Amino acid sequence: MLGEKIGESKGKITGQRTSPNPAGPPKMEVTFRQTGHLLGAEFSDTGTYTSEICPVTGTIFGEGQGLGLTKEGEPIAWRGSGVGRFTGKGEAMSWRGCIYYQVRPDSKFARLNGL
Repeated sequence: MLGEKIGESKGKITGQRTSPNPAGPPKMEVTFRQTGHLLGAEFSDTGTYTSEICPVTGTIFGEGQGLGLTKEGEPIAWRGSGVGRFTGKGEAMSWRGCIYYQVRPDSKFARLNGL
């Protein structure tokens, strides 16, 4: 792991659909709901990402956004992108990427704005 671990969460996919992509393979849209800890605080999160598989390498590029809420109701918005691959265990995938957080400057989570 690189750097500081700031959180961990687990969740479930709540919806999936494919959409045509005239420039390449179809795009998959996935919506999920998760819960966990971020900077030591409990939070829940809903997000949606789209992904597209590269037919040559088999890798997957994905990008998405979402909104998390702490147990106290503090909003934490995010955007992310990454590259994934199928693990060989059914539909399971492994992802590596970046998430960029956006919170109010007066929030106790304001340091997420710079990570």
